[in-house]
Amino acid sequence: MQMNEYQHETRRTATGGEASDDMRLAIFALGVAGEAGEVADLIKKWLGHGRSRDIPDLVGELGDVLWYIAAIADRCGVTLEEVALYNVKKLRTKYPNGFNHHDANAPRT
Repeated sequence: MQMNEYQHETRRTATGGEASDDMRLAIFALGVAGEAGEVADLIKKWLGHGRSRDIPDLVGELGDVLWYIAAIADRCGVTLEEVALYNVKKLRTKYPNGFNHHDANAPRT
């Protein structure tokens, strides 16, 4: 599945009910934070509690994060492909030779 195809599919379930557009954006942003917390909690339990890695559970939680990101982008008139391309361009500029600690700690201009 292509990213924009996925984003289009999320529209079916990202209606937001009676909430205003601003409220929908706030709910979706809080959803990103909440679902990202669930991803972090899974990894904490793997590393800190010795639980076995449940990859299908992780995939499900990452999918929930992606759903909220897609919903925010859609509400703002941006495609997931645009988001991904912008991010790759930014990373190629910051890390032209791949990640390294020197570039990561360089002052931002």
